[in-house]
Amino acid sequence: MFEIHPVKKVSVVIPVYNEQESLPELIRRTTTACESLGKEYEILLIDDGSSDNSAHMLVEASQAENSHIVSILLNRNYGQHSAIMAGFSHVTGDLIITLDADLQNPPEEIPRLVAKADEGYDVVGTVRQNRQDSWFRKTASKMINRLIQRPTGKAMGDYGCMLRAYRRHIVDAMLHCHERSTFIPILANIFARRAIEIPVHHSEREFGESKYSFMRLINLMYDLVTCLTTTPL
Repeated sequence: MFEIHPVKKVSVVIPVYNEQESLPELIRRTTTACESLGKEYEILLIDDGSSDNSAHMLVEASQAENSHIVSILLNRNYGQHSAIMAGFSHVTGDLIITLDADLQNPPEEIPRLVAKADEGYDVVGTVRQNRQDSWFRKTASKMINRLIQRPTGKAMGDYGCMLRAYRRHIVDAMLHCHERSTFIPILANIFARRAIEIPVHHSEREFGESKYSFMRLINLMYDLVTCLTTTPL
């Protein structure tokens, strides 16, 4: 029998890399979604070595009156998963939600993840419906999902979607893993006793271009393989 602990505080962790165009809308919509929860919350924005004005904008947002924004500035570009892990080390909530900064996964989905976590799940994953991505991105995502499912035996539908919710003990367990390369969804599902996926809306990218070039996807695959071969089972 699982003991269910209601969520008291939500921490939203968002890695940012050259997203100055999307940041005002991202902050506005994420704040509105969190306010609707009726719970304590914080929004951690991690600048992953941006070369545009993103870092300055994050600092300004965190210094605004009554702000729930926490800005974390990395000294160079470490990559999405490393930036998220840096955010994990600063969270104070008992439920942590990861979200991309490009708004393709709407922040308005956050209350649905919190509600599902309140049912007693350690990890709430998501599956993007009607994906608004290129053929290359969709194909790469399918390859990643298949590569993960074979050795782990954990059949999750969309490991590539970073809109996810993790209970605090799952995040703490991941922070104790000190591998150089980390693929967060795999680690989380290894540590979770109860995990579930829910369908979420997926939007076209409104601002800028995808930060996942061919080489960045290759590096992600490297992180994935490294994680699969070093994570304790």
